Amino acid sequence: MILELHEDERGWFARTFCREEFAAQGTEMEIAQSNTSFSERAGTLRGMHYQREPHAEQKLVRCLSGAIFDAVLDIRDGSPTRGEWFGTELRAGDGRMIYVPKGFAHGFQTLMDGTEVSYLVSHPYTPEAEGGVRWDDPAIGIAWPDAAERTISDRDRELPFLDP
Repeated sequence: MILELHEDERGWFARTFCREEFAAQGTEMEIAQSNTSFSERAGTLRGMHYQREPHAEQKLVRCLSGAIFDAVLDIRDGSPTRGEWFGTELRAGDGRMIYVPKGFAHGFQTLMDGTEVSYLVSHPYTPEAEGGVRWDDPAIGIAWPDAAERTISDRDRELPFLDP
């Protein structure tokens, strides 16, 4: 997804979310929460996170400053693409966003110091529904960018591998 910019002598304006446009593409999403994360150092890795039903969430993710490699992983039971992932770079000012559907885990690694990321989320955070998959699960093989030093929380280091 790319922001549609309306430019004039002042700069630009863009909608970052439109319920009607999502619905026209067959995707219903109501925003319940807006989150922001800030990472001081390049190489900070957050993820792979999700929430279990009935608290599963959709996300719309955008990089506000700095840059990230963003990864989305299919964790849906019975899905023919379970265990497959997609990754892309998001950079401040590039107008790009990524949509994360329900049933997918999400994570990112910062590519620059001072990176801020915004998430529009369809369901309020519910701690008891929190789940995750190890960022370095060898059966999945997400091709994270090389980092001189990686910063990962203890919680994310201890996440389980994806069940086959």
